[in-house]
Amino acid sequence: MHSISAVSRIAYLASDVVINSLQPTGPSSFQAAFSALSASPETRAAVTHLPFGADTGAALLRNRSARLLSYTALAQHQTLNNLLLHLPELSSTPTVFHIAVASDLSDALVLQSSLPFVLYSRTAQQAHDHALLASKLAFSQSIAVLHIFQLEDKSETVNSVHDDEIPAFLFTNAQTPPSAGQKPTDPASLFLAYQAAALATVSLLRRPLRALAQHGASEPHTVVFSLGRATFEYDIDGVSFVDVALLKPLPPASILSNVSHAVTRVIVLEQIHRWSVKWTPLYLEVVSALQQSELSPPPVVQSGVLGDANTITKADVVHLVQKASSVSASTRLSLGSSLSSQTSAATPHVPKHEVAYTKMLHNLFPDRLNVLNAPELVASQGQVATTPEFALGRARGEIEEREELVSAVQQLLRDPTVSVDIHSVLSRWLGARDDGIKSKRLGDEIVTLLEKEKHPNPAADKVLLLRRLLPSLSRWIIGSDAWAYDLGASGLHHAIASKLDVNVLILDTTPYTKRNTVDPHRRKQDVGLYAMNHGDVYVASTAVYSSYAQVLQALMEADRYPGPSVVLAYLPYTSEETPALEILKETKLAVDSGYWPLYRWNPAKEREGKDAFTLDSDSVKNELRAFLDRQNHLSQLVRSKPELAAELVGSLGENLKQARKKRAAQAYNDLLATIDAPPLTVLYASDGGKAEKVAKRLATRGKLRGLSTTVAALDTMSIDDLAKEEMVVFVTSVAGQGEFPQNARTFAKTMNAIAARGERPLSSIKFSVFGMGDSHYWPRPEDSHYYNKAGKDLDARLEQLGATRFVPLGLGDDQDADGPETGYKAWEPLVWKALGVDTVEVTEAEPEPITNEHIKVASQYLRGTIVEGLADTTTGALSPSDTQLTKFHGIYQQDDRDIRDERQAQGAEPAYSFMIRVRMPGGVCKPDQWLIMDQISDEHGNGTFKITTRQTFQFHGVIKRHLKSAIQDINRALLDTLAACGDVNRNVIVSTVPSLSKLHRQSYDFAKRVSEHLLPRTTAYHEIWLDKKLVAGDAVKDFEPLYGEFYLPRKFKVAVAIPPNNDVDVHANDLGFIAITDKNGELAGFNVAIGGGMGVTHGNKKTYPRASSVVGFCTVEQGVDVAEKVMLVQRDNGNRDDRKNARLKYTVDRMGLDSFKAAVEARLGYKLEPARPYTFERNVDQFGWATGEDGRHHFTCFIENGRVQDEPERDFKTGLREIAKVHKGTFRMTANQHLIISDVPTEELPTIKRLLAHYKLDNLAFSGLRLSSSACVSFPTCSLAMAESERYLPLLVDKIEKICEENGLRNDSIVMRMTGCPNGCARPYLAEVAFVGKAPGTYLMLLGGGYHGQRLNKIYRETVTEPEILAILGPMIKRYALERHQGEHFGDFVIRAGYIAPTTSGKEWYDRMGGEGMYREVAVTA
Repeated sequence: MHSISAVSRIAYLASDVVINSLQPTGPSSFQAAFSALSASPETRAAVTHLPFGADTGAALLRNRSARLLSYTALAQHQTLNNLLLHLPELSSTPTVFHIAVASDLSDALVLQSSLPFVLYSRTAQQAHDHALLASKLAFSQSIAVLHIFQLEDKSETVNSVHDDEIPAFLFTNAQTPPSAGQKPTDPASLFLAYQAAALATVSLLRRPLRALAQHGASEPHTVVFSLGRATFEYDIDGVSFVDVALLKPLPPASILSNVSHAVTRVIVLEQIHRWSVKWTPLYLEVVSALQQSELSPPPVVQSGVLGDANTITKADVVHLVQKASSVSASTRLSLGSSLSSQTSAATPHVPKHEVAYTKMLHNLFPDRLNVLNAPELVASQGQVATTPEFALGRARGEIEEREELVSAVQQLLRDPTVSVDIHSVLSRWLGARDDGIKSKRLGDEIVTLLEKEKHPNPAADKVLLLRRLLPSLSRWIIGSDAWAYDLGASGLHHAIASKLDVNVLILDTTPYTKRNTVDPHRRKQDVGLYAMNHGDVYVASTAVYSSYAQVLQALMEADRYPGPSVVLAYLPYTSEETPALEILKETKLAVDSGYWPLYRWNPAKEREGKDAFTLDSDSVKNELRAFLDRQNHLSQLVRSKPELAAELVGSLGENLKQARKKRAAQAYNDLLATIDAPPLTVLYASDGGKAEKVAKRLATRGKLRGLSTTVAALDTMSIDDLAKEEMVVFVTSVAGQGEFPQNARTFAKTMNAIAARGERPLSSIKFSVFGMGDSHYWPRPEDSHYYNKAGKDLDARLEQLGATRFVPLGLGDDQDADGPETGYKAWEPLVWKALGVDTVEVTEAEPEPITNEHIKVASQYLRGTIVEGLADTTTGALSPSDTQLTKFHGIYQQDDRDIRDERQAQGAEPAYSFMIRVRMPGGVCKPDQWLIMDQISDEHGNGTFKITTRQTFQFHGVIKRHLKSAIQDINRALLDTLAACGDVNRNVIVSTVPSLSKLHRQSYDFAKRVSEHLLPRTTAYHEIWLDKKLVAGDAVKDFEPLYGEFYLPRKFKVAVAIPPNNDVDVHANDLGFIAITDKNGELAGFNVAIGGGMGVTHGNKKTYPRASSVVGFCTVEQGVDVAEKVMLVQRDNGNRDDRKNARLKYTVDRMGLDSFKAAVEARLGYKLEPARPYTFERNVDQFGWATGEDGRHHFTCFIENGRVQDEPERDFKTGLREIAKVHKGTFRMTANQHLIISDVPTEELPTIKRLLAHYKLDNLAFSGLRLSSSACVSFPTCSLAMAESERYLPLLVDKIEKICEENGLRNDSIVMRMTGCPNGCARPYLAEVAFVGKAPGTYLMLLGGGYHGQRLNKIYRETVTEPEILAILGPMIKRYALERHQGEHFGDFVIRAGYIAPTTSGKEWYDRMGGEGMYREVAVTA
């Protein structure tokens, strides 16, 4: 344990409040220690972290009423000097100052003169013990204690006291804190108080604590007092050592007890290197004590500086003693190598996350960036080099020098002897001196000409002397948000008011979720508002993880602005270990909530008559626009019809009377109906809707028995309202690792808070709980407590709050024969019996639950009430039934799950948005279509778009009122979204084999014909989205010749594969066509494969993935007809009762492959030919350039996980937009989420290659693992996500590819896929290694898939986290590198090596899962 960890723990457990000062370079070691302590279940102290520069004394004084207050800091002169003014007040408060020092004690000891107690600790064990002693002393005497302790080089063993012992220790013999007049003040009484506290501490620790510890010679002639890290464990004749642990109070008697009459010399060594007065504190104490002694003659006392303890040897000490006797007593001695080099100003460390902004500056202004307070200056200029004042002084000096340069240039221009060439270039430079690019180029020319001609005019020498200022520099001062606490003291005010052309970049690192943990009384100034009030300052508020383009724009505008500029940059992180994913989430929360608005204020625009202020936050703009829309609508209504306002107001009274009468009548009728029946309230907690359905069914059955029942989500019921109920039934499912579902978390938090206070507000209600879970979801014994944890916790907590259980807890298990119904059927009768209605005969039929089949048939061919829902501006969502229907139109309703809890806490509905998927058979689009897609993502979406595993575009973040215009724009590009989702044939995908141009074209044409033939014929799509009405109105009815009014039982997917490439994973599709060529290389037809599918439900063994089965061969002409007949057999035979078993794969297994094939052939009227031979060699993309048979060129780009966006160092979205502007060929999406810039003519090659290189799209220097990886979208938009996927997989690959590189496998392809849920969008069940999300940070791990996509993998571990993943794959990959056969792929190796059994069919997927042999039972530990 390190000393900081030991001291932090004591401070945290002993104190009511802890104040911690952060370092100027960012988070401190104390912060990390307190964060770890705060994560423990038992919370003790309230911890506040103060930014560097904050007023620490004021924060401590505000908390002086605490029983014990602790302050922690790393010794830093500015921080501690600011405390001095407040120490007189703080000295009489129960405060412990824990100050950690690295080497020099100077900064810490400035506090000692103002505080009554000063303890010093050399080791981590001593720091632990003294922290306890200091806490006891401050607590018992209500007086301040300074505890200075050393930061050790390495961890050491610390015997620490147990958590529970500390409160008892503090309160033992505790009395009422002494009043001001009773507190010890003189040294003698202070020392007695120290001894009493030390005695109590020794009783607890059972080890000695000494104020002064003497060791060495028993009869010394020289005594060495030391205050520093060195412990002097040497046996030197005639020399004894005294280690000082108590510096104040230090009674003379204690010092003299260590100095006998035989002592002739006393040496005082102190680890103090920067002291403002001549004599050091311990030296003065020793001299003072000896002057009061009766020693005769008195010993000689000499002062010395203690250096680096690690370099001190016994010989050094002997030499010191010898030297002391040979020099005068006033000579300052020294021992050990000097620490001056270590304590000199070192270059500050720049946290790695901040590079995101500094790199942008370097990229924007590569040749002229001038960071005025660059960290490199600290080595030569000292710490002052980082301050705004220093940087401003540099800027002012440079600007004045440049004015001298301009004068020199003007002087040269007036010189008639200057050559024409020099005169010309000087004139041009003078006119372009503020242009960053031109001034650099012209400056280089000036230097070349002047050096060549060596003109005698002194102005020429002046120009050459100031040549560094010829380019127009972009001057920047970079600082932190600590400057915002005191604008005057930090120097920021001077920069803002300077009127100099200088730019200030301020990084704010406070995470949004930690914004309330900082000192609430220490308000950070709004630097942006302060700067804007000056009127002549450019101001921008930016966040690189929210809008990269806006940051670029702000930085460039700031550079161009002729005056001071302030750019506020949001970068929320707590330490360098904070993952980029966490920074992204925090940024989204801050920007979307309005906490960190994105804006730009440019006074230069105001001078041009334009708006100076530009709001860039989409979320804020949307809310503002909605508000203004409402206001404008009402005001326009009143202006156009003034009489309407009077009518509206006048009718309020009458309407209110009618409404009251109606409510009274309804209440009376309800009373008559239920006067003899006990009321029943049913509350549910459900994410997926399963528990909600059970709860509503229970409420319906209660009504049929004559009960007055109400049903609602848990979060809609407050504890106060719940206490008014009589009989309450709770139905809850479980989420994540035993957590409550989303619509019950607020209720659960409230319940836990009340329970913590010991209150029992529910003593009047009776309850029963039915929990729904899966006992197999967490198969490991150590995880078994997660099974039905939400239901069990709710049951226990309700009882704790005073409620009475009227029916025991019921548990439904997905693993039972009937799933949760098994447990439910045993529990429900007990409810009716307890309510006294078990004997009631129910004659009325129970209403049939509404399913997707009902919604489809009642939708009037996919119309539903979508039009009405779009017009409803009171919500950002559509109705539940319409959200099912919009899937058929290519639209999924989603919400931002990163901020779902935040919105709920604000009382707002979820941040609803929609995902739009384009139908684009074969994944081929033209450049003009690409440009429109790019525009749609910016104007209607979240600024990015996704290339999906179905070879198409997918837009996220489209709000409801943008849906229609977005879809109209898609149709304007001659594309559409019809049938991109829903229970119909989805987007038909085709292998991308650039080298086989002709075969690809033929297969692509075939895929388009299949797609068009299987397209729904309803006109609802055109009516709703394109405003195309039926001419004959209701006289003409829609008709679906293929689908009928029920459409298909579930989705239907078709793929066309072109051997040897299986990039489409043809066996993952309901229907696959495998291209077969004749002897001339022409497309002869297709092998037909049926019954593939990926979707699974965790824990439900009735669901499984299945690889398709090849059933025969058809010609190209027969292919469309075969596709239709396969789909029709599925339409008529698929399971419409259970959507989880409705896919074609289950129909094939239920009917039997031969029977299904026979049914297809019966509809065809002919038999399929026998399948023809084919070979697959890969299912990953071939990156780089390829030339087709037609001479055209194709480049396959690596787009990680298909996300097309601009981000630091990768402006892919911009690059592809620029390529689309000049490209004359096509773009092809691959089923692995990458992109082919296709059909490039030879004459266009240089242009395309230049653009690819400029935007780094030609970079293929990635590991084989990364090039073969794929992930679905998952969080934050997918409503089904259980764990991260797209945002996490690249981070996991970073770590796994290191293992591959260590074993020489960097370039070897291993197909790795990840999904956030078991539905399988990224086709994980065919990958060699796959991870399927189960809960945040927890995944199902699968191994053994075929590299060619020909074999399913199998579950290897049912629950793994990242450490376990790395622990499993490390030795496995190493063994693969050493033992693999020639050409053997990883998926084949893990089967041969005995890690996992092969999966031979979908129905056998669960057989022998969990590993084989010795790998089955091994407990995997990280």
